[in-house]
Amino acid sequence: MKQESASQRTAAASPSPELSAQHPRDAGDPPALWIFGYGSLVWRPDFAYSDSRVGFVRGYSRRFWQGDTFHRGSDKMPGRVVTLLEDHEGCTWGVAYQVQGEQVSEALKYLNVREAVLGGYDTKEVTFYPQDTPDQPLKALAYVATPQNPGYLGPAPEEAIATQILACRGFSGHNLEYLLRLADFMQLCGPQAQDEHLAAIVDAVGTMLPCFCPTEQALALV
Repeated sequence: MKQESASQRTAAASPSPELSAQHPRDAGDPPALWIFGYGSLVWRPDFAYSDSRVGFVRGYSRRFWQGDTFHRGSDKMPGRVVTLLEDHEGCTWGVAYQVQGEQVSEALKYLNVREAVLGGYDTKEVTFYPQDTPDQPLKALAYVATPQNPGYLGPAPEEAIATQILACRGFSGHNLEYLLRLADFMQLCGPQAQDEHLAAIVDAVGTMLPCFCPTEQALALV
């Protein structure tokens, strides 16, 4: 991975963002923090960061079990977005972003609204393994939706989840876009990055989409 200054960009459009040189930290600044994204944060963090790395966390599996009534759905038709499920054999790929100095408070303030207030997520510390240096793990903050939050939908057959995703749209776009961007990210991670749950939903969508709407409408969704 190359490096890129945070002053050059404030958000990532790519799942493999370039990395930046370390910035000196003032004595009064909070410690540097790594934030792990495994859903829309992999392609759209929308906060300033100084470093980013593609990699994975162990002990968790990604599941489309969280309802979304703002970004990818509505109150009447909640979308489906991902959360992390504790799974001893699990492995979830994503992107970790390092924030430091003033970036820390700015990123946390923004994510509190995006992930906690609007999304129903809580924070949790995870161990992140960078793809290039898995022998040098990092502690990172992750946003996880638990069954206790009111938007939690829980498990459902992949075909039912696919049907719900095809029907929903929110302020950030169609739920299908969310699914396909996440699938694209996983492909770019390489063959070692596997997510059977995600792949099964993508396959189900591919089967249903031609019957769900005409071809021109299907293309407009993505």
